[in-house]
Parts: sequence; structure tokens; C-alpha cells
Amino acid sequence: MSYIETNYKVLILCLCLIAALDGSDPLYYKQRVFPLMKDKSDSKFGFFDHETESLSHNEFIKTCGPMGQYPFWNVSLSWEERVKDLVARLSLEEIQLQMARGGAGPYSTPAPPISRLGIGPYVWNSNCHRGDQGAKENATAFPQSIGLAASFSHQVLFDVATVASVETRGKHNDFVRRGVYATHTGASCFSPVINVVRDPRWGRIQETYGEDPFMSGELAATFLDGLHGDNQRYVRVTGGCLHLDAYSGPENIPVSRLSFDAKVSDYDLYMTYLPGFKRCVQAETFSIMCSYNSVNGIPACVNKRLMTDILRKDWKFQGYVVSDEQALEFVISTHKYLQSFEDVAAAAVTAGVNLELSADMPQPVFLSIVQAIEQGKLSEAVVRERVKPLFYTRMRLGQFDPPGANPFSRLSNNDVVTPAHQAMALEVAKKSFVLLKNSNNFLPLKPSNYKTVSIIGPMADNYDQMFGNLPPMQSRVFAKTPLEGLKEIFPSLRYKQVCEGETKCTNFSREAVQELVNGTDLVLAVFGTGPAVEAENNDRANLDLPGMQKQVLEEIMEHCGTAKILVVLMNAGPLNVTFLDVDPRVQAILECFFPGQATGDAIKEVLINTGGNSSPAGRLPVTWPLHASQIPPITNYSMVNRTYRYMQSLPLYPFGYGLSYSQFSYESLTSDANVKAMENLSFEVTVKNIGDYDADEVIQCYISWGRSDLPVPVRQLGHFTRVHLKQGEEKLHIGTISWQRWAFWDKGLWQVKKGPMTLSCGGQQPDQTKKVPSNVISTRFYIVNSASTTDEL
Repeated sequence: MSYIETNYKVLILCLCLIAALDGSDPLYYKQRVFPLMKDKSDSKFGFFDHETESLSHNEFIKTCGPMGQYPFWNVSLSWEERVKDLVARLSLEEIQLQMARGGAGPYSTPAPPISRLGIGPYVWNSNCHRGDQGAKENATAFPQSIGLAASFSHQVLFDVATVASVETRGKHNDFVRRGVYATHTGASCFSPVINVVRDPRWGRIQETYGEDPFMSGELAATFLDGLHGDNQRYVRVTGGCLHLDAYSGPENIPVSRLSFDAKVSDYDLYMTYLPGFKRCVQAETFSIMCSYNSVNGIPACVNKRLMTDILRKDWKFQGYVVSDEQALEFVISTHKYLQSFEDVAAAAVTAGVNLELSADMPQPVFLSIVQAIEQGKLSEAVVRERVKPLFYTRMRLGQFDPPGANPFSRLSNNDVVTPAHQAMALEVAKKSFVLLKNSNNFLPLKPSNYKTVSIIGPMADNYDQMFGNLPPMQSRVFAKTPLEGLKEIFPSLRYKQVCEGETKCTNFSREAVQELVNGTDLVLAVFGTGPAVEAENNDRANLDLPGMQKQVLEEIMEHCGTAKILVVLMNAGPLNVTFLDVDPRVQAILECFFPGQATGDAIKEVLINTGGNSSPAGRLPVTWPLHASQIPPITNYSMVNRTYRYMQSLPLYPFGYGLSYSQFSYESLTSDANVKAMENLSFEVTVKNIGDYDADEVIQCYISWGRSDLPVPVRQLGHFTRVHLKQGEEKLHIGTISWQRWAFWDKGLWQVKKGPMTLSCGGQQPDQTKKVPSNVISTRFYIVNSASTTDEL
């Protein structure tokens, strides 16, 4: 053996010893040290793989001793074989620790290393809804999820997920290299949130994709694709859908989510609350999070029907279920369902939970797993099965393979907040805006027409509130408020804070309002909520503008003289703005949700139509009620009179509503005349931009049933897509609607009944009083037979 080869062998053994002493994966040291010492001239010894420019993995683990000889390190074996071998080598105590350490804080994370097997620590608890959320150091901050949904664009969701995952993985890789295992530094994203919005007062609307279960599922599937990446063997980060199930408020009004019991019929469960999760399973989500609430008397995180019978048996889910933070403890303390940690551990594991996300507790529920086994309440075989998806997930992230083989291991902080990512944040924010009112084509603005311009409102210069709940962390230099963005087109923009208590606006100065609006040509009124008013664990009691915001707006309208008023709203859930919609003094209303870091620039560019192609084209993903009487109690989980699918009265702004600077004409719609019960419908529709601007249009296609004797929605979104059309351009769009859109749940089966159906396509729902300028056209088709099937995938 040569001098060089001998010294390489010694170095490998030294690294193995160091790894064993500090509990790290020896492959980590191999990745860090050997590239620095590599000499390509030594290839005759077989130590280096010249294609990956890294030390030969097989030679490393062979030299490193017994740990390198375990089959679970062998890349030629299947994932299943490797996971089976690894889990068989674990003690129950080791398994218990792996399943108990999925939470937040130093007691709850990371899952500890298993030094004797060379397995390193891992952090599970990360969020990537619209960027790497809550993690230390910079990350690109895209619009909050409800704004992403308003884009009605699969491409937007895919692009945001791709950037979020690149940055999350890059930061994760650097954290591991630096030995940082703090909360939110992992590569497993507990994202997206796909609970449907059924009550406009719910505090967590901002984290969702809106009220339609089909659209939520489609956007979630697209988002998961973006997170996972396109490598056939490895995933960039892992995605997971939240929160199973019937979790759509209340958070805290009138009762706490931690003790709330959602009483849900099977019809509503299968027609509304479950479909998004089923779509996530079809999209190969790695995880599902169970929710805080009970469902029909059983806390979700010990609910065998949800997590085993439906999720695993019917849908064949192979991933892991993680509890929401401290949800297992709440089974005892707030639901009063069980009395001991051993009982909860046994019930949760048996029902289907794989990982506990605890709230930094020294002794969380899952540290009672071994005791539950000893007491005969839990099977060791079930526990060993439950831990398998955790290690499968880590293997798919590449943690048990040579780093050089995994392209995602090359990502780093150099891939975070890049100029391209910042530019995308701006484009995505612009695509999320919904134009609610535009009297006499007031927008886009021509800045030269206004000599004196004032900006007013609690969201005009409110950096902290414009991101929404749990934003990505970043330096202040990356973001602009509305005031900062609009000053670039109105350099002498007048501004003064008039509200006390920020967005809660507990009081305001009438004198300051009058001073700002007197003698001005244009008033930019920027109002809304922010997480101070609506957020996780923070419902709204009603849809009114917070505090005295309405009075501020009325003061503006009373004293503005001949000034034009443009209202910009920044909120998630619907607001009672009927008085603004009907008042001729208000020229335009632009809904912006929580746009993230690009807030100021995006508002500026949309208002003046920068580049001639910045027309707003977002559409509302949630119905805005006209009257408070249209809203059932938030604790009532029946879907009767909720959302556009079941609502029998007219809203202020319907689901799918949104104006454009341009106008579109739908000129032909054809479809199959007859389809079998479980046969998809093909259709073609032509749309033309007949307006004065290049612009995006959202093609929306709805189906409705011709039989009044069926338990079905009023109508159902069946297809949507966003297209760009230049002025005068015409496009033929070819689409498909799945037969599952006209199936309904009845008597424990999915039913399809023969009969007439209507397909309507256009720029909004058919038969709406609040109309957009574009038209809606319809055609009929016929389902020729009846059929039924189970919910199994």
C-alpha cells in the first residue's frame, strides 16, 4: 500500500472517530474535508469518483467500519429494503426519540443523532407556504398564500414553490455544514395549507387557497411539484398538506380551536373538506398534518377513521402524519378525551400519527411510547411501522447517499434572495392583485394628471403588517411599503399617520385627515387588517373594517372636494366595503392581500400599468358577502348557504370576480355532446382580447346539473387557467374536465347520475349580478348512464 493510500485510510478512520464522538454523520465530514484534499492523480487507488469529484462512497463506508457496512447505506438496494434494515437495527428507545422530536425549540428539535449507526440529527419543523418562513437569515418573501390563489395560475404556484424550496434547501445545507439545528432549519416543509375557507371571519384565511376544494387541491398539487423538484431519485425539500381535517375556524371566537368539535356530515366531509387532501395524496405529498379540533367527537390527531381508514386504506397514503403543535397534549388538557400521556401516545400512534410536533416540552407525549408498549396499550410492530416513513423521507432527501450524487446538496446561501428571485416576487405580487372597482376606466393612472397627491391609511407605511402571518425573515432593504413605492411616481407625495393603534385604528385625528385631503387632486387610501387583526389564533368578530377605519374613510370622502379617491385594500378575509363600492366619490378599489417584500413596487407598477402589461388579473378565491345575515354561525360546519357552491343569495363580490384594464370576448364553446358517467369531458373555447391593453385573462369553466332532485352544489368550478393576450389577440383553449367534478357523495359512495349538464366558460361565474365586462357562454352535454364507486384511489 502506498504512502498516499495509507494516509487517506488513516484520515477516513479519524473522521469516523470524530463523527462517533460528536454524534454526526461521518459522511458529512467526508463531504467537507476530502474535496479540499483531492488529488485527481490518485485515481488508481479508487478513492475518488472523478464524475462527482468526491471520495468514493463505497470505499469510504467500507473503510469507516461497521456502520458503513449496514445495508441501509447501500445505494444499490431499494428504498424499502434500506428503510426496513435501518428500522430493524433501532431500539424502541431510539424510535421513541425520533418520533417525539418533530417540534419547535431546543427540547423538541432536532431529532437526535444515532451515533452508533452514523445517523445525524434532523430538524423536521419548517414552513414554506410562500418562502422559507421563520428561519434565521434572509429569504425571499412572496405574497401570502391567499394572494397566490388569487392569481388563479398553476404556473405562479409552481414558480413560488420552486424558489421557496431552492432557498429552503440552500439554507438547510449551510445550516448543516455549520452545525446549526434550530427550529425551521430543516428541509421538510409543512406546506401548503389546504383547508377550505367556509367562513369569512376565520383568522387563517390568509394561509389557504380559498373556498373551492377543487381549486385548492389543484394548486396544492402544483405547489408540491415545485417543492419536490424534478429529480427522479431525490427531492429538493419535502412538502406536506395541512390540516386534516374539518379545520376552518373558529380559532378563538366564539370558542378555542383547541377544544372545538366540528360536527360534520359525511356529505360535507367528502364533498368539501376531504377532496384537497385526496389530491395531495395523488400528488405524492410526503406528509399530512392532523389538526387541533375534534371531528364528530374525536380529536383529529387520534382519529383512526381520518388517518387510517380514509388516508391510508382508501387513498393508499405512504407518507407520515405529523401532529399540529402541541395537539397531542391538547387531547388531554382541552378536549378532555383521554387522561394520560401513555393513553394519548397509544391512541395517536395506532390511529396513524408518525411524528409529534410539540411546543418545546422536555417530556412530550411521544416520550411515553415505550411505556405505552410496556403497559400493553400499544403494539411494538405498529410503532416500528410508524417510524419507517420518517427515515424514507430522509433518504429521499439524500441523507443516506453520497452527497455528490444529489444535485440538491450543491445548493447554498448563494441561491437565496437572488436578483431573479426578487424579480419573481414582484411579478407574482402583481399577478395576485384583484381589481374590484374601476369607475369610468379610472385606472391605470396617468401620474402627470395629478399635481398634489396624498396617501393615507394604517397600511400606507406599515412594514410589519404587509407580509401577513409567519413571514419569511429578511433584511429591511429588500422590501418597500406602499408609501415608499408610490413616492417613486409621486415624489412630493403627502403622508401623515392618522390612526392610533396601527391597523386596529382605535382612534384617529380628524384634523390630520382634513389637512391631508384638503386641496389634493388624488387620495390614495391604503386600508386593511394585517396579522394584528386576522391571523392564526385570531378570528374576526365581523367583516367590518377594523376599529375606526370606516370613519377615517368617511372623513376622507366628506372633505376631499373634487379629489379622486383610490382605495387600496390589504387583507385576507372579505371586508364590508359596500359603502365604497356604491359611492361615486371612490373611483377604484384594488385588493392586494398581503403582497410581501414587493408590496410598494407592485402597487406602483399595477396602478400605472408599467410596461403596458401590468394590468391586474387576479380573481377572488373567496366570496365576499353582501350582508352579515348571509353568514351562518362559524361553529356550524354544514355547507348550506356557504361559499359560491351552496350560497342561495347574491354576494357583494362573487368567487372568481375581478376586473381588468382590458376586456375579453368569449366567442365559441364546444364540448362532447354525450359522455359516460366516469368519462372525462373535452371542450374548446375561444377567447379574444377586445380591449385597449395587453393583459392576462383567467378562463373559468363551471358545470351545473340539470336535475333538481340531486344533492349537488349550485355550480362547481371544473377548470381554470390563466392566459396572456395581447391587444386584439385571439386564443383557442383546449381543456378537459374530470368526471369527478360531477360526482357527488351519497350513501357511502361517489354517485354519478345520468341527465343533462351545463358547461359555462368565461371571465367569471355564470348568472352573476356583479358582472365583469367580459361575457360568459354556455353549452349543454348529457351524461348517458349512472354509476357509483368507492373513495379508494
